[in-house]
Amino acid sequence: MSGGAATIYVALCDEGVDVWRPVIAQRVGDFFRISGEIPNDEWWEFQPGQLVRCQTHQFENGVGLVAVEAVAEP
Repeated sequence: MSGGAATIYVALCDEGVDVWRPVIAQRVGDFFRISGEIPNDEWWEFQPGQLVRCQTHQFENGVGLVAVEAVAEP
């Protein structure tokens, strides 16, 4: 089932500590397609347009979905 937009978190690379960028993604079945554009001064683990698998992550201020793996198109 495809669905609406959701906020997921994508890891920023080369930061020295864990840093997560909230991004808008479209639900595609059990996965999410990342939307938006990467700011010039950031390097994301996953790219806009990629389909990713997410899992629940406990942040200091609550729980969110983080992108953990790119998946092939269905």
